[in-house]
Amino acid sequence: MGILSCAPVFSDSMVLQRNKNITVWGMAYDGMKVTVSLNGKTAEAVTKNHRWTAVLPAMEAGGPYEMTVFSGDEKIVFTDVMLGEVWLAGGQSNMELELQNSLDGKKVLEQTDGVNVRFYYTKKNSYIDEFFYADERNGGWARASKNNSAAWSAVGYYFAKKLSEDLGVTVGVIGCNWGGTSASAWISKELLCSDVDTKSYVDEYDAAMDGKTFEEYCAELDDYNAYVEQWQPKINEFYAKNPEGEWGDALKFAGPCRYPEPLGPKSPFRAGGVYETMLKRVCPYTLAGFIYYQGESDDHKPNMYCKLLKMLIEQWRSDWNDDTLPFIFVQLPMHINRGEEDRKHWCLIREAQMRVHLTTANTGIAVALDCGEYGNIHPLDKKPVGERLELQALCHVYNKLSPEKAYGAIFRSALFADGKAVLSFDHAEGGFDVKGEVKGFELAGMDKVYHSANAEFDGEKIILSSGEVSEPKYARYCWVNYGEVTVFSKNGLPLAPFRTSRDDGFYIK
Repeated sequence: MGILSCAPVFSDSMVLQRNKNITVWGMAYDGMKVTVSLNGKTAEAVTKNHRWTAVLPAMEAGGPYEMTVFSGDEKIVFTDVMLGEVWLAGGQSNMELELQNSLDGKKVLEQTDGVNVRFYYTKKNSYIDEFFYADERNGGWARASKNNSAAWSAVGYYFAKKLSEDLGVTVGVIGCNWGGTSASAWISKELLCSDVDTKSYVDEYDAAMDGKTFEEYCAELDDYNAYVEQWQPKINEFYAKNPEGEWGDALKFAGPCRYPEPLGPKSPFRAGGVYETMLKRVCPYTLAGFIYYQGESDDHKPNMYCKLLKMLIEQWRSDWNDDTLPFIFVQLPMHINRGEEDRKHWCLIREAQMRVHLTTANTGIAVALDCGEYGNIHPLDKKPVGERLELQALCHVYNKLSPEKAYGAIFRSALFADGKAVLSFDHAEGGFDVKGEVKGFELAGMDKVYHSANAEFDGEKIILSSGEVSEPKYARYCWVNYGEVTVFSKNGLPLAPFRTSRDDGFYIK
């Protein structure tokens, strides 16, 4: 590599954001003048502190183009460059789940040639060392194809494919996700420490490393990895023989689960960890917005998730220097492990996600309540999830879809009178469809003890009653980690879960 370089996220076959100023950056010696040229437009920059940043003017969709970056006698040429729409796909394992491993993934891969989607996968490294920089240079953008797309995010692929079809432009996705990560891993330690509640994530890391040397931590990590190397095949063997087996029986066969790995400097789960090693490596690549699927790993602190997710959105928008940048995210589906008690903690995560959407500008929410699988935290059918994210983008970002088509019904208000609860909703135009038996509605009185309720559908309203609750004061719907989803809006999207009041006595410490 010469003196002049571009950030690794710039490569052949990349997609650059149309109709926005395009930020390009890299490294060089201080004082070097750098010129970037694309589609007849140029931008210049002078290197300071070994970094240069040039900003190309906004351009319409099109391509393929060449982009050149030169300084003195050095010149870098990128080919097959497209101008289109660019989205960052963030989150944990459900965003990460590969297309090849998703429902019908192998069949879909056979049909990817010619799909107008391109992908850049941010290298999954949790520790910055010499290997980190070398590995980063081995990445690059790729066009959709049977061979290229197998390891792409299934959610990201389905989102981008549908968006490309509806907009008629190339769509690029920057994959930036890591299974098992808390939202706190994607926020800077400095911002986490600015709040007494979220600082607890940093405190947990500090406590784990208290009195421990780096060498001692590495020894613990090596021991953990050696254990998992022996343990994981046993778990796989158990479920191969017992597909319906319960987790407790699996552990009896394979031994204790030691997940997660020890918390330390190399852990992707540490507060601010992958924020530094992944997100900051692709920031501030010019974007249309973010799509995000996460929350599962924060179910141990569900009451804090609303604040945490708001903080993450604030952080990302600040880093991209755009406090209006669209942020569209998935509300968690139904889930419970086999044999697990339903603690209803996922209900609080879903509620927090809806609260964030309703109180944060330029956000969209893809309700995926009906997309879960019993006993599988990684439901395989990612197509509806990706396409529901795309509906939100069409509505909020591109103004090509009305809210009535982009949303299922969302609870708005309740009137309690005459022994009944009359519920009103947004986005319930035309009423509701019930697939099978009505389930999931509950009522409670002043004692805050919930009982199953009967539901009567009256146009855009739902009227609840229960023989066990003479004077209802509270109502809720699908307030379980896992249950059957049977109520949908006329557009086919599920009624979002809700409770009428957060003062109903339900709280998890």
